[in-house]
This record gives sequence, C-alpha cells and structure tokens, in this order.
Amino acid sequence: MTVNFAPGDLVRARGREWVALPSPQGGILSLRPLSGGESETVILDPELEILPVEPARFDLPTNASATVQAKASLLADAMRMTLRCGAGPFRSAAQLAFEPRTYQLVPLLMALRLLVPRLLIADDVGIGKTIEAGLILRELMDRGEVDAFSVLCPPHLVEQWVGELKARFGIETVPVTSGTASRLERGLPLAQTLFEAYPFTVVSLDYIKAEKRREGFARACPDFVIVDEAHACVGTHKGRQQRFELLSGLARNPQRRLILLTATPHSGDEEAFARLLSLVETSFASMNFEDARYRERLARHFVQRRRIDLISGEWDEDRAFPKHETTEFPYRLSKAHLEFQESVLDYCLGVVSRAGTGQRDRRLAFWGTLALMRCVGSSPAAGWSALRNRMSNESDRLEPQIYDEDGDDEDAVDIEPGTTFDTDPDLLALIRRAEELVGNPDPKLTALVDALTPLVKKGVNAVVFCRYLATAEHVRDGLRKAFPKLIVEAVTGVLTPDERRDRVADMAPADEEKQVQRILVATDCLSEGINLQQLFDTVVHYDLSWNPTRHQQREGRVDRFGQPAELVRSIMMFSPDSAIDGAVLDVILRKAEEIRKSTGVTVPLPDERGPVTDALMASVMLRRGVPRQLTLDLRLDDGAKIMEARWRDSAENERKSRARFAQNAMKPQEVAPEWEKVRTLLGSPVDARSFIEQAMARFGIPLEARKNVLLAHVDALDAGLRTRLAEHGLSGSVRLAMAEPAPSGAALLTRTHPLTATLAEALVEASLDPESLSALGIGRVGAWPTTIVQQVTRLALLRIRFKLTVHSRKERVLLAEEAALVAIQGDRIVAFGEAAGRWLNTPATSDLALVARDRFIAKAKEDLPNLLDGPIADFVRLRARELMEDHARLRVASGSTSRVTVEAVLPPDVIGLFVLMPGEA
Repeated sequence: MTVNFAPGDLVRARGREWVALPSPQGGILSLRPLSGGESETVILDPELEILPVEPARFDLPTNASATVQAKASLLADAMRMTLRCGAGPFRSAAQLAFEPRTYQLVPLLMALRLLVPRLLIADDVGIGKTIEAGLILRELMDRGEVDAFSVLCPPHLVEQWVGELKARFGIETVPVTSGTASRLERGLPLAQTLFEAYPFTVVSLDYIKAEKRREGFARACPDFVIVDEAHACVGTHKGRQQRFELLSGLARNPQRRLILLTATPHSGDEEAFARLLSLVETSFASMNFEDARYRERLARHFVQRRRIDLISGEWDEDRAFPKHETTEFPYRLSKAHLEFQESVLDYCLGVVSRAGTGQRDRRLAFWGTLALMRCVGSSPAAGWSALRNRMSNESDRLEPQIYDEDGDDEDAVDIEPGTTFDTDPDLLALIRRAEELVGNPDPKLTALVDALTPLVKKGVNAVVFCRYLATAEHVRDGLRKAFPKLIVEAVTGVLTPDERRDRVADMAPADEEKQVQRILVATDCLSEGINLQQLFDTVVHYDLSWNPTRHQQREGRVDRFGQPAELVRSIMMFSPDSAIDGAVLDVILRKAEEIRKSTGVTVPLPDERGPVTDALMASVMLRRGVPRQLTLDLRLDDGAKIMEARWRDSAENERKSRARFAQNAMKPQEVAPEWEKVRTLLGSPVDARSFIEQAMARFGIPLEARKNVLLAHVDALDAGLRTRLAEHGLSGSVRLAMAEPAPSGAALLTRTHPLTATLAEALVEASLDPESLSALGIGRVGAWPTTIVQQVTRLALLRIRFKLTVHSRKERVLLAEEAALVAIQGDRIVAFGEAAGRWLNTPATSDLALVARDRFIAKAKEDLPNLLDGPIADFVRLRARELMEDHARLRVASGSTSRVTVEAVLPPDVIGLFVLMPGEA
C-alpha cells in the first residue's frame, strides 16, 4: 500500500527517521534527516526501496541522557540556529548570510504586493540593488513560487553576480557566457535546453542578445528574470537595440516576473525612460508622466532612492555609508611637457583649419584632435602610442571613445585611439618628441606621488584610475619606485575579466592579521563589475573622465554599502596649464557638478554629442589663443549654447522625474516591525555570536578577540567537525566579523555562517544520538535549582512543524519549522519565547543530588504525554493561528489575491525537557 506523505510528516526509511519536504513530483519523496541539515536531503521513490517507507513518530526523551543548565541553554540556542524553513511571512530570513538594512526591504515588500512582480529598482550607485533583487529572489524561492531563474547582466558582471548570490543568499548558479555555453551544452540530450538542465543561471547579455540565440532563449527562459544595468538595454546603437529586442520578447509573457536594476533610469531622456518602463508594463511607455493616476500606478512598480534620501529623515541610515571627502589636486607641467602639448595642439588645430567645410570631415578632424589631446594629456606614453596608431578605417569608433561611452567591446575600453590624420614630417617630429619624453621625469606622475604620500602615511589604500593602458602601466611602474614597501598592481583591458578579479583578490594579504598597504592602478575596465570596498578606501582620478557618470562609477566601486572605512576620499587631478583639462573642466565637469548639486544625481551628457564636441573645441581654441573669428566661422559658439541648453533641459527633466517618482509611499515603521519579529524567532548576529562563543568554549577552544574580528581556531575541533567544516572551505583560524561591513578576509557571523550552522547541527545531533560527541554531555533532560522560579517549573524545548498552504494561481504546500521554549507550571503554560529563555539561561544555584535529579526528571517524563495532548497542543495551535494572521496582514496590505493557511503538525517534537526548582530545593 502506498502512503502519501505531506510536508512536515515524519517517515522511517533506510533505517532512520526523516522529515518530508515538499515533493518535486508525484510519487517521489524529498526527505531531510530528522537530526540533519538541508545539505543531507535525499530524493527517493518509495516503489524502489527494499524496505517500505512508513510513518514515524519523534521519540520522546524516555531514555535520554541528563545534562546541566549551561548545556541545556546551549542546546536551545543550537536548535534555533538550525532551522532554515521559517514559518513567518518573511520565509527567506533564515537563509540570509547578512543583515539587510531596513530600506533594502522596501523593494521586497513592493514585490510581495504584486500578483506578478515587475519592478524597476533605480537606487543610486552603492546603495545595494544587487541585495534588493536577491532578497526578492530568495523570498520567492522559499515561498515555492520560483523554481528557476536567470540573471541577465553585462559580461563583466557575471562573476560578481555568481559570487554575491552564493555568498549572501546561499544560491548556487551557473554562469552562461560565450566562454562557458558550449561546455555546458556538451552532452545534453537534444530535447533538453541549457536552461532546463541548469535552472539557476547568470547570463551574459552580450552572449544571449545575438539573433541566433535570442529566440531560443525566449522559449526556454525561466519565468523569473533579473536584469542588471537595464539602462544599457535601451538606446540607439545596435548593441542596445538587440538587448531591448531580447527583453521586449521576454516581457511579452504577462506571467513572467521581471526585476530591472539601474542607477540611471531617466538621465533626462524621456524617450529612453519610456522604453525602459515599457518592459515593466507596455502601457507605461505611452502614458502622460504628469497624470497623477499614472504616477500612482507606476509607483507600485518603481523605486528610486538617492543616498541623501536614506541618511536623512526617517530612514536614518547614516551608519550604512561612509562619509565622502572630495578634493581637487592641480599640478603644473614642466616646460618640456607644456611645449610638447602645445606643439601637438598647434598641429591638430592646423589640421582642423584645413578640414574644409564638409560637416563630416570637420567633425572627424575635431574628434581626432580631442582624442589625440586626451592621450597626450594622460601621459607621454599614451601620447606616443596614439601618435603611432592608425585607425583611419575605424573613425566611427572615435566619438564613443572620446566620451567614455559604454560599448559592446569592453576589452577595448582603455586602448589608445589613433588619429585619422595622414602621416607627414610634422607628425613624425611629434612622435620623436613623445618618445624622448617617455624616458624623462613626468610632472603629472610626480604630482600623484605628492598627493598620495601624506595619505599613505595615514594608512589609506588607493585606486588610481587612468584612461589608457599605456598610462596605467607607466603609473604602476612609477608608483612601485616611489612606494617600494606597498603592494602596487595594475588592472587593464589586457587581462580577461577572470584575471582582473584574481589580480584584485591577490592584493589581499595572505596573513589577515598583517597590515599591508596597497595601491591599485586601473583603467575604466574596472569602473564597473568588481566591487573594491573591502580592499580600498580612496579613489584618484588621474585622468579626467569626459563622461560625468564614469566618475560616479569609479567612486562607486569604493564608496558603497559594505565599505568598512568611515571616510572615503576622492581626488581629481588636473593641470591648469593644460588647454584640454581646462576645457573639460569648464564645459563638462563643472557643469555636471552644478547639476548634481541641484538634482542630487549625476546627469549624463546629452546623447547628441556634436554640440559637446563644438563646445570643447571652442574652449580649447580660446585657451590656445586662436582668434575668436575662427571659432565663429566654424560655428563652434553655437555648439556651446546648444549643448548647455540641452543639458539643462535634461537636468530639469531628471529633477522632475525624481520629484514625480520619488519612493515615499513606504515608511520605516511599515517595514521594521515584521522583520524584527522574524529576527527574534530565528536569532540575530548577536545571538549567533553568543552561541558560537559558548559552543567553542564547550569544545575547550574559546574565541580569540582581535582588533575588529574574532578568531575561531577550528583546526583544534573534533576530527568529524573539522571534516564537515573543510567541506565549506573553513580551516585554520576563521575570521568572524560582528557587524557589517566585514573587514577584508572576514565574514559576518550570522546564523547561516558555515561555522554556526555546522556547530548547531552537531550539537542537536549530539543530544539525539548518544554516540555523537558523547564527551560533550549534551543531553535532552535535566533538573536544577534556580532563583528565577518560585515553584517547580518544567521547560519544554519544542521543534514545531507547520504545513503552509499557499492558495494562489498554483496551490503549493510548504514545510515550515519553528523552535519554541515553553514554561509549564502544573498543567498551564506560564511563559514562552524570550521570557522562557530567561528562565532557562539563569544559572543553577547548585547541583542536585543524583537521586533527587532523577526523581524530578522521571516525574516530568511521566506527565509529558498529557502535556503534549493538552496545553502544549493548544499552544502549537495558537502559534499556527498567529502565523496565519501574520501572513494575512502582509498580504492584505499588499492587495494580494493569494492567501496562506497554516496547519500545525501535532504532536511537536520534544527536543528537551528540563525541570527548574526554586532556590535550594
């Protein structure tokens, strides 16, 4: 006879007891060992088992070993730390390896308020959009609503997403890129797609957007998708059009859940903003932004916060971010370098004046001039490289390179562009002068050393951003000579994304206790993709970026959520002697800063770059003393006026957009209480620390406190525990941080940390299995006198299982568990939760005589069945009703059409039974 088991039922199979989990399909069982963790889950078919799978009961502590108060308290803490299937409305809380800030829960609540979650999360750089999206994903997975997903992101972000999902959310994913796809597809059955074989994927947008892959992905794509850098999927150039077509195809499925992430959703371009919103809902693209009803509808799908919104007012998240100090560092050019730059500029202006009246020819001459002058101003090495390069057949690439635009070819981001100029004797002479200067002292590099020297003495770790590959290598070599005791490395586009990540990681000291200073020289291949806040606290803009957003991206690698330093510095270097630096400061960066101060965000340059180019050329010419008549003849003055007017229009559009769509509907008091309730039940990082301190002390290996971390010397643990910890990569002395942000090389100590989870599971197993860690003496029963009670009181440590039935489009039955401690006097429960915990944690006043102890324990065991059928059963049913109310409250607030029913599985598992007597009884 086949027995049907529901989630939460206890069964006996293969000679041991198991808890039934939600089944993957009919007739198949998913089972977790009664005393084990989620990692030991097995899938089996009862029809194929040698012995039948039968119902089971949890053993009462009839023959359990006795223990003392301190170890009983430790067992209760361990029981709470082992639970992973929380029963509350935030089911994901038990799976997180970090403590989310309250503001990061807002997108999660917004998603739960939608029948089909579709959100555009547009928080500023460094606030934590990855965390916010991951919270939504983890919650829906733990609710049984997501069993497959894809994260779509630019190729340089793939590994970061894989790492973040694993480290913070415990989700193992497979990267799908041009380099991995063929290997993943090898050996798959013809009828099975890659995305069916691997349900959790992080996919390179540039790999999957190709026409030959786009349609196949649309058919196999999971119904939950996260899109990072979503703003890069709307635009006019070919790559962005392909990405938009891909996402439009995915969005056409009305049941597909879609989470879009971007720090620059609007940027003053209402047409691009409308296209982005159309991915959330088609009608959003054509509705009137001024319409209050439209804004009200959109506000349910769109969240956008600036840092200033979070560190002031009700949220009061000032502690979440470092303070930011910005300075400028002007430097003077030497006579030789100044003459060289002026000679190059004179040569270029001569080319411009001979460019003729054709707009394209003149524009190419402008681009060539600006491109060459950028290189010359960057370093003699970059200038020499650019003067020698020839890219006359690729002139269309010059404009996006000049303005530091994101392109499809990320690996070419730092290569020096060549000019479109024909070779002539004057150009050859400039090449020779550049070559001579490469070997001479560089005043710009000297200025960098001067800027860094006092900061190095203060212990800072700096990232120096250069525009070109040749400059980065030149700066790296110079800094190694200037700071021989520091680790100085360079990361440029010649390295693959994996090599870049490895090089940064290798700069962390092998001995975490050893204080090592480091300087990283990087090009803009690193301005997105790799978070640097754990190793660096200062950003130097060695070369000015001509894209204001790029400065924000550079600083955002360091100045972001999770930066352990209280102060982040950024330094912008420029030379007042340089016509090109002066032009860029006046035309672009100073105006960008004015706009940022008025809107609170960085507004990119207008998409039409012709007027910007004209304005820059006019400024350069005037600085070089070119007669104003030439700028008027070339109509460059008009460009400056047009550019400024359009940028101001963009800024005003951005300001209006921020005002229209600011996320003010949700307040901290709506978010915090529900989360606090979950933390109380499951245990906070403070509770995890207390547990680890007590557990390690019981093993005779107390934690060692260092400056800002705790060291757990796990190699001294029992051999079996060492093996289990080694499977999680823990060995030697494990560094544990007590609060976020965690220092480099340390992990936040939470209930999901492998050390916490492994020790908690081992201690619970030790109480249930006398053969396991028998020397510890972790028993399930005990009796002792204490000052906390005035009459005999029994404490029952319970593991309660609930069946959660979610009634929505697809009915799902889930398993939920909760640890509870109840205090019983006579036949009445007089305390539970924290109050009962205080009674258990109060030390015994003395040891009882063994005969007295055994008598009290025997009486408690004798009365336990009646208590289970009476007050304990009533308590468990009450908890089920309270949980159902919690779920209903959240879903009513969300307007959700689904509902949750909670049914208690009786009787609960009695893990421990302890008797407290007043005083010296």
